[in-house]
Amino acid sequence: MFQKLEAALKRYNELTEKISDPAVISNQAEWTKMMKEHAEMEDIVAKYLEYKKVKQNIEEAKAMLEDKDLKELAEIEIEENKEKIPKLEEELKILLIPKDKDDDKNIICEIRGGAGGEEAALFAGTLFRMYSMYAERKHWKLEILNENETGLGGYKEISFMITGKGVYSRLKFESGVHRVQRVPETESSGRIHTSTATVAVLPVVEDVEIEINPADIKMEVFRSSGAGGQHVNKTSSAVRLIHVPTGMVAECQTERSQVQNREYAMRLLRSRLYEQEKQKQDAELANQRKSQVGSGDRSEKIRTYNYPQGRITDHRIGFSIFQIEDFLNGNLDEMIDNLIAADRAEKLKGDQEE
Repeated sequence: MFQKLEAALKRYNELTEKISDPAVISNQAEWTKMMKEHAEMEDIVAKYLEYKKVKQNIEEAKAMLEDKDLKELAEIEIEENKEKIPKLEEELKILLIPKDKDDDKNIICEIRGGAGGEEAALFAGTLFRMYSMYAERKHWKLEILNENETGLGGYKEISFMITGKGVYSRLKFESGVHRVQRVPETESSGRIHTSTATVAVLPVVEDVEIEINPADIKMEVFRSSGAGGQHVNKTSSAVRLIHVPTGMVAECQTERSQVQNREYAMRLLRSRLYEQEKQKQDAELANQRKSQVGSGDRSEKIRTYNYPQGRITDHRIGFSIFQIEDFLNGNLDEMIDNLIAADRAEKLKGDQEE
């Protein structure tokens, strides 16, 4: 661990010099890249310097033990600093875990009603409202890209983009099958039904991160429609893009401009292709480490929302919250914090085994 920390400190000091060099500054692309790397290393370097200072304090206090007048003070100093070391070492281990390169990205989220017919569509709407309220709590911006609404106000599917600081880092564990157990609004007999909806969280990627050959894209235009197929736009402004090599489809119909709809659909397509590749890599890593969190399996049932018991249970980490109304109103942080902690623990365990 300490070899890695020393190497990080050395690299950080090199970057500190380089980003002040006029020759580097004149090359904006190179300077921006170095500035980003320098900023990403700040936390771990600051924590390591704090650790080194504590160790130095201990050594200096040990040197004072020979002095009878200072011995008692030195012993207190040694004890206080020794107590800090285990916590600092644990924090350094966590900071050394390789950061997910997508954590700072914005996201495109897709929610689809699964098993359960109209009730599944209504549950998809409940999940969309939950994520909308969470985004509002975090002061993130949400834009709907595509929606297929049902007559009762649910969604067969809805795609939306959330932009803000660290969006992907907080929401990446939401991908998977969400299950609801409740008495449906469509059920008159009061029986509890089980329905599902699938959630996919995709990092928004730039052109340089995934290359798409324009010749591989087939574009179709159609009229935007609302619930029940009612036309809300008399012109063919809605856009459907088909990636011929994979058969992947992305469409957008929320904007009046065909150009803007195409731009959003292209962004969605690019993110889906990127996510497909990311899933392969995640699955390989999961097989190597047997990690149970963030394995990349989007067909996995990850969470149950049990209305009669007022309980939300995440099956990956066996964690339950008994405040379902508060949770569905966007108070997701406790669940997300536990998922992040579990993922971190798995990665630490994997590093120790290696």
